[in-house]
Amino acid sequence: MFSRAVRPTVNLARSLSTSAQNNAKVAVLGASGGIGQPLSLLLKNSPLVSHLSLYDIAHTPGVAADLSHIETKAQVTGHIGPDQLDAALRGCDVVVIPAGVPRKPGMTRDDLFNTNATIVATLADACARFCPEAMVCVIANPVNSTIPILSEIMKKHGVYNPNKVFGVTTLDIVRANTFVAELKGLDPARVNVPVIGGHAGKTIIPLISQCTPKVEFPADQLATLTGRIQEAGTEVVKAKAGAGSATLSMAYAGARFTFSVLDAMNGKEGVVECAFVRSEETESKYFSTPLLLGKNGIEKNLGLGKLTAFEEKLVAEAMDELKASIKKGEDFAAKMK
Repeated sequence: MFSRAVRPTVNLARSLSTSAQNNAKVAVLGASGGIGQPLSLLLKNSPLVSHLSLYDIAHTPGVAADLSHIETKAQVTGHIGPDQLDAALRGCDVVVIPAGVPRKPGMTRDDLFNTNATIVATLADACARFCPEAMVCVIANPVNSTIPILSEIMKKHGVYNPNKVFGVTTLDIVRANTFVAELKGLDPARVNVPVIGGHAGKTIIPLISQCTPKVEFPADQLATLTGRIQEAGTEVVKAKAGAGSATLSMAYAGARFTFSVLDAMNGKEGVVECAFVRSEETESKYFSTPLLLGKNGIEKNLGLGKLTAFEEKLVAEAMDELKASIKKGEDFAAKMK
C-alpha cells in the first residue's frame, strides 16, 4: 500500500498549478459519457476545483457518488435531466461540454452534426440563462460547427463574450507533441507544437516549424507526420473497432485546457493554450491560434506567427472547409427558436 505521504496524484504537470488554490465551481455537461467520466475524475483530483457539478441525461448520480469518495477537496454533485440543468449550472465559473455522441467507424465529424448540434444548442441556451459569465469550453464535435452554434445562441440572449467561449482543440496539440517526441526521442512533456486552424481533418494545422525545442524533418516525413496528426482521431476510431472514439486522451486534453483556464483566472501569468475561438487573424470568422489567457478569458490572441511555405499552403487549403463548417453551425443556430 502507498503511505498517505507518498500517495500518487495525477500530475498534468504542464498545466496544473497547485500554488494558486481556488474555489471554482466547474460543471461537466455530459459527465456520464466516455469522455465525461475520465474528465470528471481528473478534475476531481485538482486543488483548483472546489465544486464539481456533473450533469447528464442518465447515470449522473452514480458517477457523482463514485467520485465523491475520492479524498480531494472538491465537493461533487450529480444532476440528471433537463429539470436539474439550472442547479448544475448556477454559480459556475467554468463549464466544460463533452456531451454528444461519439464517432464510429466510417462516420465523419459531419455525420455527428445533427445529433450533437441539437445537444450543444440546448446546453448553450442553459448556459446563457443560468451562468452567462462562465468560461465555456466545448469538446463536443464537430467543434468547427458547435462553437459557432454556441456563440450564436449566446448572442440571442445578449450575453455573448467571445473572450470566454473556447473550442477545445488541445488534443491536437497533445498528439502533435507526442508524435514529434516519438520521432525525435524527446520527452513529450517538454515538447510544444502549436496547432492552428480548426479541429477536423485538414483544418488541423500543426506548426512544426514553431515547435520548441526546434526540430526539423525531411519534406516527405513532415508531410506524413502532418497527415498523422490530422487523422489521429480516425486512427483511434479504427483501433477501437466500433467501441467508440478517443475518450481517454480527450479527457486528458480537456482537463489540461480547463486547468490552464483556471490557472489564468487565478492570476497565473504567461498561460498560453491554443483554442478555436472568434478571430480576426485570418479570413475565417473562427480560427484556432495560441492564446494568452487571463482572469477574464482571452487576454491576447498571439496569432499565427511566422509560417513556412508548407504551412501557408495548409492554411489556404483549410479555408473552404472551415468556412463551410462555420456557416453550417450559424445556419443551424439561426433556425433555432
